[in-house]
Amino acid sequence: MIPAPTPLEIADARRALIAADPALAQADARTPAFEWRSRTGGYEGLFRMIVEQQVSVAAAAAIWRRVVEGLEGEITPEAVLARDVETLRGFGLSGQKARYGHEIAQAHVDGRIDFDHLERLADDEAIARLTAIRGVGRWTAETFLMFCEGRRDVFPAGDIALQEAMRWADGAVLRPREKEAYVRAEAWRPHRSIAAHLLWGWYGAVKRGEIALEEPAA
Repeated sequence: MIPAPTPLEIADARRALIAADPALAQADARTPAFEWRSRTGGYEGLFRMIVEQQVSVAAAAAIWRRVVEGLEGEITPEAVLARDVETLRGFGLSGQKARYGHEIAQAHVDGRIDFDHLERLADDEAIARLTAIRGVGRWTAETFLMFCEGRRDVFPAGDIALQEAMRWADGAVLRPREKEAYVRAEAWRPHRSIAAHLLWGWYGAVKRGEIALEEPAA
């Protein structure tokens, strides 16, 4: 796993982002210091991301506890492959997520992806390897590399919250589509992961009602 940025490195990156793109100034001014969102890496980290998708936070936590208990705390490709899909479903997984767990595990065992040395790959190559596995979309691959590997220049442009925060930053009426968001985020290299954290922090504060947002005129 790549070491996550320190608070000092995050602060330096925020200053560089504002200097490169003043449109982020409002987000930076309204968002307090934040820590990097680090999560467990490797096969376990990716499998957990799949398990937690499209369910509430509470439901995700409950299902993951059952998965950990069912696997006796051994969240490895070999342990998952040793259980059939029906057994995994008994832990609370949907059939689709159980199959995806198998797919990811088999990809590691076959050598199509090596979670032990994934950090050796460049970002684009790592994303390509991950998305070649059935069940792993681009958003999942990008957020995995960011949260579970500590990569600092990844931007999950398909994320709706990021798109909405980008709309606010640019004072636009419509939020950018995924391809447009990727292009827009190019200005934030090599700190796109920090920009994502910043925009998420701003978006969350607005949605929680902690700060007000002045919407652009229609």
